[in-house]
Amino acid sequence: MMFLDEFFNQNDGLISINAEQASYFAKAIAGDFNPIHDIDAKRFCVPGDLLFALLLMQNGLRSQMDFRFADMVAANKALRLPPASDCMQIVDDNDKLFLQADARGELSQSASQIEQFIRRYVAFSGLNFVHIMMPLMREQGVMINAARPLVIYERMGFSLSTLAFDEVELSLVDARLSHEGKRGQVDIDFAIHAAGQLVGNGYKRLLLSGLRPFEEESVAAMCDEYARRANQFNPS
Repeated sequence: MMFLDEFFNQNDGLISINAEQASYFAKAIAGDFNPIHDIDAKRFCVPGDLLFALLLMQNGLRSQMDFRFADMVAANKALRLPPASDCMQIVDDNDKLFLQADARGELSQSASQIEQFIRRYVAFSGLNFVHIMMPLMREQGVMINAARPLVIYERMGFSLSTLAFDEVELSLVDARLSHEGKRGQVDIDFAIHAAGQLVGNGYKRLLLSGLRPFEEESVAAMCDEYARRANQFNPS
């Protein structure tokens, strides 16, 4: 897993991810500055995109894959990566489920292709907070708690018509926010292109909590703070 070696630790057949590794992956690889991935966050969790990446790098890229994130992973949690199969589960040392991946179709085990696919996907995923969610909240007249912005990765998947590509680009097709009371969800559809040709499509679902009436000033401040954090990050 050369590309990901710096983002996890391995011991006695289990892996663990410390807060520094998880936070650095979120910021440097995914461009995700959600405060929940800050080292000192009270509700810190390992990015779901890092679990996704580890599973792909170990077991390969399949042409149809669906991922369900069952629970948040705390720092230093001992995890077991599954062997390749049509249904793969990342569990802890007590068999508690954190991620399930259902996979079908053609298989690629090209490390360079998988790394490139991961990098493109997580970079697209990192744009969710400001570029996708904020306009949706404005449109729907609701917002998350600016003091404790909590957005949970619930599921994602993709379908590829071919694995005969070197590089892909992801682009937004549609995004929708539905809500009831203080809870809501954002559904995102994206297209996958290679060499100018459509080679696949995918989806992602995020869960929101603590919703409240939209306040332009609060949302603007949230966006400014997010931009400040991104601008101050030094990946060296």
